[in-house]
Amino acid sequence: QVHLVESGGGLVQAGGSLRLSCAASESIFSFNAMGWYRQAPGKQRELVARIFRGGNTYYADSVKGRFTISRDNAKNTVYLQMNSLKPEDTAVYYCNALGTLANSWGQGTQVTVST
Repeated sequence: QVHLVESGGGLVQAGGSLRLSCAASESIFSFNAMGWYRQAPGKQRELVARIFRGGNTYYADSVKGRFTISRDNAKNTVYLQMNSLKPEDTAVYYCNALGTLANSWGQGTQVTVST
């Protein structure tokens, strides 16, 4: 099973930016898609952004125009550039690898946006 390690979380003021990274232990191109989810306290985990093997992307309405997902196949790494952060973006962000037979998760990284 692939091992995913997220990094880049932290505390930022509203309007600021962060870039999350997800390093995979194997080729990310072998997965149908790579994605970022988040889970705020007391809420369900939700899909934030996804990038498919062919390069198409998906964004939740709440982050469109502010977040950008990208990948570096040579480094087996997926990124989430988050701009114009809002307090409601505060959550634990999880990297996800969507395979044909398995769905793998990282351990998560905390993002806290202060007012």
